[in-house]
Amino acid sequence: MFRTTPYYLAIILFSLSLNACKKMSKEKENTTVMSKTVLTPPIANKQDTAIVTHGHTRIDPYFWMRLTDDQKNAKTPDVQTQQVLDYLNAENGYLTSKMKHTETFQEKLYTEMVDRIKKDDSSVPYFKNGYWYYTKFEKGKEYAIHCRKKKSLDANEEIILNVNELAEGHTYYAAAGLRVSPDNKILAFSEDVVSRRIYTVRFKNLETGEFLPDRIGNTDGSGAWANDNQTYFYTIKNDVSLLSEKVLRHKLGTDIADDFIVYFERDPSFYIGVGRSKSGKYIMIYNSSTISSDYHILNADTPQGVFQQFATREANHEYSIDHFNDKFYIVTNWKAQNFRLMETPEKATAQENWKEIIPHRKDVLLEDIEVFKNFLVISERGNAATSIQIIDQKTKKQHSIDFGEEAYVAYVGNNPEFDTDKLRFGYSSLTTPSSVYDYNMTDQTKELKKQTEVIGGHDPSQYVTKRLFADSRDGKKVPISIVYKKGFELNGENPLLLYAYGSYGSSMDPWFSSTRLSLLDRGFAWAIAHIRGGEEMGREWYEDGKMFNKINTFNDYIDCAEFLVKEQYTSEEHLYAMGGSAGGLLMGAVINMKPELFNGVIAAVPFVDVVSTMLDETIPLTTNEFDEWGNPKNKESYDYMLSYSPYDQVKEQTYPNLLITTGLFDSQVQYWEPAKWIAKLRDKKTDNNLLMMHTNMEAGHGGASGRFKRYEEIALEYAFFLDLEGIKE
Repeated sequence: MFRTTPYYLAIILFSLSLNACKKMSKEKENTTVMSKTVLTPPIANKQDTAIVTHGHTRIDPYFWMRLTDDQKNAKTPDVQTQQVLDYLNAENGYLTSKMKHTETFQEKLYTEMVDRIKKDDSSVPYFKNGYWYYTKFEKGKEYAIHCRKKKSLDANEEIILNVNELAEGHTYYAAAGLRVSPDNKILAFSEDVVSRRIYTVRFKNLETGEFLPDRIGNTDGSGAWANDNQTYFYTIKNDVSLLSEKVLRHKLGTDIADDFIVYFERDPSFYIGVGRSKSGKYIMIYNSSTISSDYHILNADTPQGVFQQFATREANHEYSIDHFNDKFYIVTNWKAQNFRLMETPEKATAQENWKEIIPHRKDVLLEDIEVFKNFLVISERGNAATSIQIIDQKTKKQHSIDFGEEAYVAYVGNNPEFDTDKLRFGYSSLTTPSSVYDYNMTDQTKELKKQTEVIGGHDPSQYVTKRLFADSRDGKKVPISIVYKKGFELNGENPLLLYAYGSYGSSMDPWFSSTRLSLLDRGFAWAIAHIRGGEEMGREWYEDGKMFNKINTFNDYIDCAEFLVKEQYTSEEHLYAMGGSAGGLLMGAVINMKPELFNGVIAAVPFVDVVSTMLDETIPLTTNEFDEWGNPKNKESYDYMLSYSPYDQVKEQTYPNLLITTGLFDSQVQYWEPAKWIAKLRDKKTDNNLLMMHTNMEAGHGGASGRFKRYEEIALEYAFFLDLEGIKE
């Protein structure tokens, strides 16, 4: 419910669609229109529900806001559903009224952000199995067009999937998991039309352009082809928890009802998925909880065979594998907190056969590997910086790629080819647009293939980026990445937006954003607090910000904010905070703890009702999160979680100006968490500051699905911050 890959966090933060719910009746539409004139804040009805746990009673006056999926999707709302929809639409109407004076400014912000984006654009092609693959966007279109060319980039273009055509008639559409069969003839892809990350797998004949009748619903989107080009392995979700729990085998042209279950994960704390090894030799089922991993493998030439467990599943053992020649490489934390690299023969994968290749290092986190025929590429992280190491498979000589900036992110890109000496990697910083390089691992030269173009121009020399370190209250040095425009004075009078996440070991790297220029050019500084709960400083940094150490995450953020005030980058009157999902929990916690520190806060799709959610195993994904937050069925965990749960800790005090976002169909953080939270805040707070919420009535955790739609949402959020600063244009 809360895990989100770092790359998409910025997108998830901007989850405020401006569309009204098209599923409502005409009467409902009229109610929505009327609600736009509401100038007084909505007051939610109170219906006390007593929740007793470990002999302790909590009274929840807004528990009634919870709707089932059936209620949300019903053509005719029942009384409770109508009451919830009325409240959510009233909040949307109140937001519209309070922000109406900024509408022209929002349009200006939207236009300047969209104008920086190249409308006709394409990705850098990559080569796989005889074809060059790439994605392009066309002017006026919201979705990607996936293409390929055979053998040469001079060959005729073949469109394998035009997502714009598939999205027609849908208010939300996402295509994911594109996988071409080994013989290059059949495309498998997954589509989601609800935004609950429940995918339907479809198949397309790339020779005829026809879609096959085979459709597989209720999947997570992952899948893998066997080498017979007819057998496809996929996952099926549990209908209640939405966790993937089964892997099935489907043969094209056969009845889906006859698909064979090849694996059933009975532990609800594990995510599962299925894919292929880069070598193409193995189908791999991967299982992972917060603190444990498990793999099962099958030769891709024998799809009717039985999957074999790679190694015995153990608590607190996380690892990943990849195949090379006659062995497997393993990145593992077995007796290695920051992970180490090991290898084992492919015919003897039990743990006792593993041999160490790269030992554990206390100050360097081994994150991942990329295997090539002649080279092994290592992705590492140390002192809040990423690095890429190259090892010659024959000579064992090692070298690193130099990047030259203080605060940056470098990452291994898409490298599907096994027999090549070219490494595709990506690079970005707070001042450098996202860049794609090809690196020759033999002669150690790099070629810039593409840098994201900022239409109208972008001069990195006009901006300053730094890496700062704040002292936490328990003596840790907490990294902060910051960027601002030249001329920014350290006088405490400038606005600053401080972003953070701090959960699941997800590191918040300093990426470039062209939209951010709309704040920087108006005098804002943008900073990222690399707080505990992430892995910027190694695995210990994560362990020190989870479970019974979670308070460190909140303290680190407050300490970073106070450091920036002390160093006169900003002041309490000009300091703003932002976080989404588990970062929304962070926002909720810190404004309970230190509300006077911030002038304005955005909490996007926030996980704020921690105890109630983690007590309810029928809520999607809850059971997978026990090792991150704790299981409140244990009294010690219950007491600790209750001590910081934002919803439970709302009190009678002043709160900063606050904008909250959610999505009605969010499966990661259910809409009722922020809905209950704002209702309780409005009932308890003692100030007259802004308190607003927007519910996307048609989408979920990631918000709007179109390429440009999200910039309307960002414009609204930026207008919220800028208006509080008195900046009107």
